[in-house]
Amino acid sequence: MKKEALWTRSFIFVSVANLFLFITYYGLLVTLPSATIKYYGATGTAAGLVNAVFLGAAIVIRPFLGPWIERFGQKFILILSLTMFAACSFAYSFLHSVESLLVLRFIHGIGFGMATTITGTIIADVVPETRKGEGMGYFVMSNNLAIVAGPFIGLTIFRELDINALFWTGAFFSFAAFMLGVGTKLAKEGTFIPGEKKQAVFERRAIPISITSAYFALAYSTVLSFMAVFAAERGLAVESSFFFAVYAFVLILSRPFTGRWYDQYGANWIIFPAIVLFGMGMFCLGMSHGAALFFIAAGLIGVGWGTLFSSFQTVAIQSVDPKRRSVATATFLSVFDIGIGGGSIIAGALAGTMELGTIYIVSSIYIFTGLSVYYWAQKKSVPMTGRITRRKNA
Repeated sequence: MKKEALWTRSFIFVSVANLFLFITYYGLLVTLPSATIKYYGATGTAAGLVNAVFLGAAIVIRPFLGPWIERFGQKFILILSLTMFAACSFAYSFLHSVESLLVLRFIHGIGFGMATTITGTIIADVVPETRKGEGMGYFVMSNNLAIVAGPFIGLTIFRELDINALFWTGAFFSFAAFMLGVGTKLAKEGTFIPGEKKQAVFERRAIPISITSAYFALAYSTVLSFMAVFAAERGLAVESSFFFAVYAFVLILSRPFTGRWYDQYGANWIIFPAIVLFGMGMFCLGMSHGAALFFIAAGLIGVGWGTLFSSFQTVAIQSVDPKRRSVATATFLSVFDIGIGGGSIIAGALAGTMELGTIYIVSSIYIFTGLSVYYWAQKKSVPMTGRITRRKNA
């Protein structure tokens, strides 16, 4: 049987636009706190708020996106969100106070929350049902590549040039994402009907797997938040620059296999082993004192966590009727972001009481207990196309 096309124009344009969005996001995420102190004379507390306000806005706006997409259509929301994101990216260079920066970060966060929700929704619709795991895996890989490219570009420009060069670089990527959005052709469009019954802002069917994703995100956030500090403590500062590069490289190598196996054998055949690999990777990270084990940990975490996130999102969208995918995507990302944010706060508190390596070892045990959390979630998550454990025809 001939496979349905995956690499369509819409799939490529939206995936690359998502890559550019996250490059801008990560480039600013790792530099703005320092830039706020250096160029605006802000306190450490205010510097911390520039990212907290951004992520808070994204979390707040996402639950409303599902009903809006259903009413106004995917293309309208895509262009609106990309326009907002690009306009805010251009506006950074014209700010002169911490207060105005915080306001802009809030608006920018709204645009980011909208844009990342609608791109995931579009991909969920354009990927063929028989290749859903494979397609979502490649799409999520754009986020993983941005984890490497965004901080590298942001930190390099911030160090070698100045903050305005960083802002204009972000504006360039944001504008490129906007142009790709304009060039995206979508078959389905929503229609606003006056007096139409309001749709629920959360998708009940997607909540179990969303909670599961947040559970594991708590552990992964410790890697995002404290990798540089941990590497410095272990004398691996130079190697830390390549941690996420190894992470992404191994993930790219594994993606063609894990996505197809998901579609062929079902989610459980992929997710249970990925949890084990993720836990092993965190344990190796906590035990690492040299480059070899440090990079082995990067590869295991890349395959483990990288596979888990895309698989969880695929389960979320497969658990609902196609017309509710936008709401399911918004529900999934909102709950996931709470896990990432909460994990950073918890890790920060623990970092004052124990060594980071110990935190990573404890996190590995926490991850292994997540096997039971996913077991509970997969019993609750019943895709419209059948049980997620069901073997599918290739």
